[in-house]
Amino acid sequence: MSASTHASHSPRAVAALTLAALGVVYGDIGTSPLYALKEVFHGGHVAVTPDNVLGVLSLIFWTMTIVVSLKYVLLILRADNNGEGGLIAMLALATHAVRERPALRDVLMAVGLFGTAIFYGDGVITPAVSVLSAVEGLEVVSPRLHNAIIPITLVVLTALFAVQRFGTGGIGKFFGPVTLIWFVALVALGLPHIVAHPGVLVAVNPAYAVGFFLANPLVAFIGLGAVVLCVTGGEALYADMGHFGKLPIRIAWYGFVMPALVVNYFGQGAMLLHDPEAVKNPFYNMAPDWAQLPLVFLSTAATVIASQALITAAFSVTKQAIQLGILPRMHIKHTSVRDLGQIYVPFINWGLYVFIVLAVGLFKTSSNLASAYGIAVTLDMTITTVMTFYVIRYGWRYPLALCLAATGFFFVIDITFFASNMLKLFGGGWFPLVIGVGMFILMLTWRRGRFLMAERLRDDAIDLTSFLEAIFVSPPTRVEGTAVFLSAEQGLTPNALMHNLKHNKVLHEHNLFVTVRHHDIPWVGFDQRIEMTPLGHHCWQVTLNFGFKNDPDVPEALKLLKDRGVPLDDMDTSYFLSRDIVIPTFGGGMAMWREKIFASMHRNSAAAADFLNLPSNRIVELGAKVEI
Repeated sequence: MSASTHASHSPRAVAALTLAALGVVYGDIGTSPLYALKEVFHGGHVAVTPDNVLGVLSLIFWTMTIVVSLKYVLLILRADNNGEGGLIAMLALATHAVRERPALRDVLMAVGLFGTAIFYGDGVITPAVSVLSAVEGLEVVSPRLHNAIIPITLVVLTALFAVQRFGTGGIGKFFGPVTLIWFVALVALGLPHIVAHPGVLVAVNPAYAVGFFLANPLVAFIGLGAVVLCVTGGEALYADMGHFGKLPIRIAWYGFVMPALVVNYFGQGAMLLHDPEAVKNPFYNMAPDWAQLPLVFLSTAATVIASQALITAAFSVTKQAIQLGILPRMHIKHTSVRDLGQIYVPFINWGLYVFIVLAVGLFKTSSNLASAYGIAVTLDMTITTVMTFYVIRYGWRYPLALCLAATGFFFVIDITFFASNMLKLFGGGWFPLVIGVGMFILMLTWRRGRFLMAERLRDDAIDLTSFLEAIFVSPPTRVEGTAVFLSAEQGLTPNALMHNLKHNKVLHEHNLFVTVRHHDIPWVGFDQRIEMTPLGHHCWQVTLNFGFKNDPDVPEALKLLKDRGVPLDDMDTSYFLSRDIVIPTFGGGMAMWREKIFASMHRNSAAAADFLNLPSNRIVELGAKVEI
């Protein structure tokens, strides 16, 4: 559903979407108060003095204002790809905008792919750090519970990943209300402390942030690595635009989320001015003793919802990456009949789970994890800013000076945060980067391998029109029914047809040569789904067009041909596929280790028949070996 469709909704529908957006879009950024301010002072680099507390609060306030309110909510939400957002939508927009400059397009493609790969690193750290920081509240309730923190965290995370296969439709309706209660709790915790020490409100003045930097530039620069934790989740806000539309996301941010976050951070700051010792866990220390245990339960629920939003985003990004040919086909299960966006990808689900458990086991505390957090987030933020420049300059044709001013301002801020986070590289920042770089190598290997494979098949293939002309000089026996030959390349003779003629020596009465095309736009409507060229002798060349958010359903799409005189009786239609076996060879293509990885990915990818939704009892698969 596009953003424009959302905009025409009634006020009641906008209110419902705004409530839903609270749970999905703002779960991550909404749980940042659990650890963001604590981490600034945690390493001992920043002393808990009144000047430093006010300076840090000022930095947090202005970081949220500039990065989220101005950059994401005002500027980047405008860069939608047919109503869809997120790094893959931005990548499609940017590469489309510079399509006349192939060298630049390739560079942007590589940068965008790296950003998408790094997203998976972020997807591992976010659930680990947020759930762990929530459960650590038990230590504030009673220090004796310290040893129970990691086991409880692992139990919560295991339960979260185990329920993914049932879909989140049932519990999803509670996400918005629970997150709303969470934001109310943030205000209820912070407000009494601000009322008791109203002097803390002077930190809204940016002069305090500037003063903090001037007084101790190095300490402030190191502190930025933790300050950025207050805006993690900004990318999710853009990625979820397709689900909710711009208006509900903007209402939720300005109306609920930002005010609640500011009150909570300033409440923590007010308490630190009064009691610097509370810095061990300022979030939980704000609460009166009787409220601490209920707060641990509420925080855990809020962080589980935040993690859920990120897992859902990982599924959705994976599906889009598969459609664009960046990742191999995987088994994708739809968990909802009504909502097409609700999917479950088992491989990604359990892959994330293994790395998250590894992260909790390796780092043990939310403070250690927070040192691993930030590099991936700031890198993605920087990449989004760079992509935005190319979209507004070459896609929207804005004047160069305006484009440089708009994106240059955010770029300087993003790169400063990134540079500060690079100081955490050896303290744990390497962890999400290793995951990201691993995914990036797999993505590049898959794209390159597919290109080499297509090239090899093209070299060995015969032109379809010439082949059919040669056959019909002395036609083979025709049998009743329709044969659908699926071919990756339009105009080339599918291997399956050659094998069928060679072994069975027959040709069906009606033959469709079908190529499935995935486009870099989110949705392709039924009016543009199908293109057909008659080849004579009851043979047709058919191209099916799908967007990267469409579900490729070949039989459903082919039903559109019934009006054009092509018989497609379910019981008389057979689908012929070539199952290619990749043989790595020395020389040419890629390094041997990459060719072996590609061969393994190709062998283990989900069957094309499942991916294209072909009826399992009507498929004929014929194998062929391809050397790359």
